[in-house]
Amino acid sequence: MAYKILIAEDDTDIQEVLRLYLENSGFKVLSAYDGKTAYDMLKAEKPDLAIFDIMMPEMNGFELTKRVRIGSSIPIIILSAMNADSDKILGLDIGADDYITKPFNPLEVVARVQSNLRRKYKLDNGSMDDGSELLKVGELSLDTRKFILTKNGEEIQLTPTEYKILATLMEKPGRVFTKAQIYERINGEYFENDDNTMMVHISKLREKLGDDSKNPRYLKTVRGLGYKIEKNDH
Repeated sequence: MAYKILIAEDDTDIQEVLRLYLENSGFKVLSAYDGKTAYDMLKAEKPDLAIFDIMMPEMNGFELTKRVRIGSSIPIIILSAMNADSDKILGLDIGADDYITKPFNPLEVVARVQSNLRRKYKLDNGSMDDGSELLKVGELSLDTRKFILTKNGEEIQLTPTEYKILATLMEKPGRVFTKAQIYERINGEYFENDDNTMMVHISKLREKLGDDSKNPRYLKTVRGLGYKIEKNDH
């Protein structure tokens, strides 16, 4: 069965280019030309992945992403002419899984769609589960069957990307993973501009874990190498 992709973009030319490339890759494409219509279609059609432009009538892409994230873990890719780091950080911070700036290569968009779907598909099928249902590090407990993170028994909401990063690190406490290794593990592919994206995801994870960014207890940056999670028993 073909995956359904919702594109929320008010530029008809961009809509048609993305539709052409995605349909040629075997996807079913749904189109919305404003944020409110996109939100209604998400509820009615239940697509497998969504691509949101930022500047749209009725409801912009940031607001749409925040609203969708209240009750859904659908992969969201933001497509925007706003290429400042602050815009990218904001998009990822509110729950987007990926951020692509215009002008873009349609083939890269297709590759990003495929990698985000692969990540979600693996997540839903528990492919990271090596037989253990519970990964524990200090006060953190990650249920790899229900995809639930708790800290001292209190549940912490994660996006699919955040879950995959944390599961990768918690499987091997103390081991250092490079950004490329983490991305290749959760995505299957690594893109040159993923370095900053990874930093944003790690920063957001630290915030959710209550980790001090200057002196983190769990998610440690190993300068020049990558990241690891400390085995913290006290």
